[in-house]
Amino acid sequence: MFEFAWPWVFLLAPLPWLLRILLPVADSGEAALKVAYLDELEGLAGRRARANLPAWRQQAPFALLWLLLLLAAARPEWVGEPLPLPASGRDLLLAVDVSGSMDYADMEWEGTEVSRLTLVKHLLGDFIEDRRGDRVGLILFGSQAYLQSPLTFDRATVRTWLDEALIGIAGKNTAIGDAIGLAVKRLRERPANSRVLVLVTDGANNGGQIEPITAARLAAEAGVTIYPIGIGADPQQSGALGLLSFNPGVDLDEPTLREIAELTGGTYFRARSSEELEAIEETLDRLEPVAQQPTQARPALALYAWPLAAALLLSLLLVVRELWPQALHRPPRGFWRRT
Repeated sequence: MFEFAWPWVFLLAPLPWLLRILLPVADSGEAALKVAYLDELEGLAGRRARANLPAWRQQAPFALLWLLLLLAAARPEWVGEPLPLPASGRDLLLAVDVSGSMDYADMEWEGTEVSRLTLVKHLLGDFIEDRRGDRVGLILFGSQAYLQSPLTFDRATVRTWLDEALIGIAGKNTAIGDAIGLAVKRLRERPANSRVLVLVTDGANNGGQIEPITAARLAAEAGVTIYPIGIGADPQQSGALGLLSFNPGVDLDEPTLREIAELTGGTYFRARSSEELEAIEETLDRLEPVAQQPTQARPALALYAWPLAAALLLSLLLVVRELWPQALHRPPRGFWRRT
């Protein structure tokens, strides 16, 4: 069916006539000169006197031009029948810890030691790209939690935001509870059974306003499933005889992360290496998509180019009508030269 996207534009139709009535008549300030042989001068200039034409005939081309411009501005379009758009998948938020400890270089990527955050960027970036059909969003948290990207189908942009994340951008501490609370706020309005939070951290909650377990209970009430991922290498040996050891993941609060997963119906994962993190991605990829409410879209074919082209053509014809007689009746060069 034919319709206008912005029909209110036609309310501007009487604007030129209103301006002509309301604005004062232009006065050049010069004395008027009456010429008795005006017809002869107009004939030399190649113009036809239009004073004897009715006013409506003089204004008709310009009125038509104005109406064509209004017609194009109202954006005419041909709208087809509604077509269903099947939507499947889930609303998945990825909450990534960017506290100071995520800068610890105890992970390995393609034979090179890298920081924990760098490994997360490499592997979870691919995970985001593969979530076709899912709305994906990104939360970065440290001392506070921030929504870096809302839920969107634009997975490439979400990955870009993840790649640009910096250590300490949200503070040096770890506010796991605040990150969960922010995710619940963003997911609770989405369809049930499609709300998923993947929480990546390497430490214990030592910042924020909400305790992780309290936030997990709120998530369970809102139907949000949380999959915590604890990242960090195993204890490492050092010294000549390997008598000294240190644990890079000593701050990781695994009992709390396990309880968060149990409360929300998710699963806790431990990533000690790039291989384990890749295996975790494959496990998450096996989650069955949940059908959401189908949406409908009506295809629209824009038609504004046609009246716009007609207005341009009419403008050219009006210009030609004014200039062509002058060029046709212009005296040849040297006509007024004395002989």
